[in-house]
Amino acid sequence: MARNKLKKFKETSEFYHFFQPTRQELLDGFELRGRWNKIFFKNDVPLIIEVGCGRGEYVVELSQKFPNKNFIGIDKKGARMWTGAKYTIDQNITNVAFLRILAEDVNLAFAQNEVDEIWITFPEPQPKKSKEAKRFTSPEFLKRYAQILKSDAVINLKTDDTAFFDYTLSVIEKYNHEILYVTEDLYAQNSLNDNEILNIKTHYESIWLDKGLTIKYLKFKLK
Repeated sequence: MARNKLKKFKETSEFYHFFQPTRQELLDGFELRGRWNKIFFKNDVPLIIEVGCGRGEYVVELSQKFPNKNFIGIDKKGARMWTGAKYTIDQNITNVAFLRILAEDVNLAFAQNEVDEIWITFPEPQPKKSKEAKRFTSPEFLKRYAQILKSDAVINLKTDDTAFFDYTLSVIEKYNHEILYVTEDLYAQNSLNDNEILNIKTHYESIWLDKGLTIKYLKFKLK
């Protein structure tokens, strides 16, 4: 297992679309910050990021369904992201990149008004009160997102964790953010206009659905 992980680390370091800046490099001024589209993607289309992308299944699916947009998957575990990164190279998918950083540093990797949309798919719920600041929809994280999102940008959340979902709703209500869509059973309700979202399921999401768990979905804007 360790040997396989080392092999993946070596491969990701050679992938043209896989970036692993140190925190010091982020603090000193990451070269792509504010220039992802200009320098890397070399276009001027919407930029969407997924925070906590895991193996990259969701961000890869999005990139294939929306070739006229740019996507970046963010996670702290490079060996985990290798799966999506390798697949996009093999399939010659050029509108997606991967960024290995702590989610807490997302505002150091992107500039003000650079990001058009954020996806958060099945994040760690961090149920302990002492870990609240690490929840991807905590006030602390929403402040980071506000630093990089455009004024009309949206945040999407998919989760199977009821407590995390309710927590997110409470944060949105407390800080007067705007809910655009909310459902506690995404696939049963099936009332979204954007059916592309319904057609994308991660491996584990399919397993949870087979076990009878419901998937919660929330789309909102920061005030």
